Amino acid sequence: MDLDAVRAVGEAVGAAHRFVYFVPEGAEEAAGLGVTDPGRAYLAFRSAAMGAVPWQVVLAAFYNFSPRAVRAAAGVWDGAPPERWQAARFLVAGRAMRRVGVRLAEDGHLAEARSLIDRVVAGADCAGKVLAAANASVALPSDPLVALWQQLTVAREWRGDAHLVVLADHGLGPCDCLVLHTATGRLPAALARTTRQWDDGEWEAATARLAARGWLDSGAALTAAGRAARERIERETDAHCAALWAPIGNAGARRLASLVAPIADAFAAAGTFRALPGR
Repeated sequence: MDLDAVRAVGEAVGAAHRFVYFVPEGAEEAAGLGVTDPGRAYLAFRSAAMGAVPWQVVLAAFYNFSPRAVRAAAGVWDGAPPERWQAARFLVAGRAMRRVGVRLAEDGHLAEARSLIDRVVAGADCAGKVLAAANASVALPSDPLVALWQQLTVAREWRGDAHLVVLADHGLGPCDCLVLHTATGRLPAALARTTRQWDDGEWEAATARLAARGWLDSGAALTAAGRAARERIERETDAHCAALWAPIGNAGARRLASLVAPIADAFAAAGTFRALPGR
């Protein structure tokens, strides 16, 4: 596999997946299940595919969250079981995609995208890929658009699971990798601090560790060495993911990326991400 094709499809799949965490439909469906705190709702929605696991398992799978952030969601299944959260998550995805006007079925692109992503998911080796395996075990909904989104979710989480292996190999702990990510400018620091809940001392200690490696300067800005390290980590993640996309090859991966791009485009046009902290 051409790693540029792997990167392109990985970014497209991630962009097509991520809206679910930012749309108002999420808060509405979570409130219907008795949860109004955004952090608890996020953790319940994203971990529902794993079933009613202890919060420690969620922490391990999510990696860059602080223990206090994940522990706060303990007991969420007492109000509604994971199956109801998973069903609500599908409702969120479907309602939101239709609200912003995602249209893939009219020109046959939905069917083509499914023919590609289904081959990828069917051939995926999920050994060591906890969130990917959990999502692959979920029965697909009858809504064709949401079923596509769920298959994309499997691939998105597969890459995320692979990324954790690379982070650990480079000695980047949960807070360290988050600080490094925010330094690239791709994730607003305010959003990362609010959602992952690392305190000031923990954030400063991680920043100091990265500075000691020469990856951040005295102002906590990314250095040339830090940029190179971050790109090396991403490239190694791409290399891990080459096997995932092998069933459809370079051409199929690039085609899938183009087919699902309208999902992210529709949410961007609707201003979904405009109000994020730091934007």
